Amino acid sequence: MELLADPTVWVGFLTLVVLELVLGIDNLVFIAILVGKLPPEHRDKARVIGLSLALGMRLALLAILSWIMGLTRPLFTIFDKGFSGRDLILLGGGLFLLYKATTELHEHLEGSSGEANANPAYSSLGMAIVQIIALDLVFSLDSVITAVGMVNDLPVMMAAVIVAVILMLVASKPLTTFVNSHPTVVVLALGFLLVIGFSLVADGLGFHIPKGYLYAAIGFSILIEALNQWGKRNQDRAVARTPARQRTTDAVMRLLGAGSAAEEPAPAVTPGDRLALQAGGSGLYPAEQDMIRGVLRLAERPVTELMTPRERIVWIDAAKGREHAREVLASTQHTRMLVAEGELDNLKGVVQSRDLLAALLEDGGGVLDRALRQPLRVPDTTTALQALEMVREHPIPLAAVCDADNRVAGLFTANDLLAAIAGDLVDTRTAQRAGRGAEADN
Repeated sequence: MELLADPTVWVGFLTLVVLELVLGIDNLVFIAILVGKLPPEHRDKARVIGLSLALGMRLALLAILSWIMGLTRPLFTIFDKGFSGRDLILLGGGLFLLYKATTELHEHLEGSSGEANANPAYSSLGMAIVQIIALDLVFSLDSVITAVGMVNDLPVMMAAVIVAVILMLVASKPLTTFVNSHPTVVVLALGFLLVIGFSLVADGLGFHIPKGYLYAAIGFSILIEALNQWGKRNQDRAVARTPARQRTTDAVMRLLGAGSAAEEPAPAVTPGDRLALQAGGSGLYPAEQDMIRGVLRLAERPVTELMTPRERIVWIDAAKGREHAREVLASTQHTRMLVAEGELDNLKGVVQSRDLLAALLEDGGGVLDRALRQPLRVPDTTTALQALEMVREHPIPLAAVCDADNRVAGLFTANDLLAAIAGDLVDTRTAQRAGRGAEADN
């Protein structure tokens, strides 16, 4: 009770708690980086285990104060510099921290981190815990030595360490979530670890760097990053005021490398574009979404998926003469038809309905010859986009799709392409027959 009634004890306790929290920040940052490499279901477990091990290690080290104090005695000398057990631990921990922070920073800068992949390669829980234990030893030693130098009462030291670790445990989850959800913060945290690792190596070699300088630099960097995050949030808010439909359209066009007519060259993809594409609602109607999806798939869809199949092709048999041509013209709504002799594979050309009608109204023979045009043939291995380019360059926007044996497999027109994007169009003759049927019922 006398200990609790002593004001100097409470001042020392609170001061030690604050110092333990400050000294534990680097441990928290390291755990946050490692936990982010684990599968989501193991992250909470690794974080709790890591900080629990840190608490147990610090309490164990406090319980053997005499051994801790003995670590400062030189074990051997190199170039008139004595190296103690503490120096060796700081050197080893600092080198490990430099290696770990450098490799993690390289992964993030090279874009090979797990977040960028659809199936990220996670680290194992056991390996993460081993790395946490290794760094806990270094950070705990530094923390315990600070506690021994500040407070003389062992119960006060242990109480301060327990309170500080509990507070770190409470703050660890939001810190881990924040760090791993902001890529720039991850890079900043790895930079902190590099600075801390360098300071540990320097301390182990006998070059003491005042902690105040390190924490001042880290605090200034955090302030700059806070302003950066504030600016990004304001930018997202400004983007959110733009209609979702416009954001989605602009995002798709920028991703395709295109922009509005006034934009030269097209701007890069912005965070607002990503926000628009990741948002739950794009502001587009389902039919518009289907059309965009259809356009984006044209380059990968084969023309055989869009063409009119062979059995549904309306064609004119040149061997059956003028009357057959007139009958086909009167019975179809198509504006262009294939002409073959005897069978569809003996393709002679293509005729347009208006040219065939004009030839039929004239006297004389050779009706089909006068209206016939050379057909466009495309292989059945052609993509829809390639077929579109070929059809656009041909005088008649129609192509016969042929297989490897040059047999007609189907017919491709601009209407087939439009149907792939906007859906099947209404057959005018079917609509007319349906309308006449409805009138008859009335």
